[in-house]
Amino acid sequence: MASKKSTEQDPNYPKLTAGEHACIALNVARMCKRSIASDTVYQGDLEKKIERVIDKARKRAENNDGKRK
Repeated sequence: MASKKSTEQDPNYPKLTAGEHACIALNVARMCKRSIASDTVYQGDLEKKIERVIDKARKRAENNDGKRK
């Protein structure tokens, strides 16, 4: 039996813009391409890029929340 899908957003994951979604998708695709080449390929640089995008989105969300209050 399938469980009910949660509609609540993860508080640690900010709302992303279309550009941020595209950047993350591009980097995930590059990670997939590298993993096809070999399982031992270093992917830490791409993981850091994704984390940077998410961190910027978190900071933007915090700034927007502060301005709205």
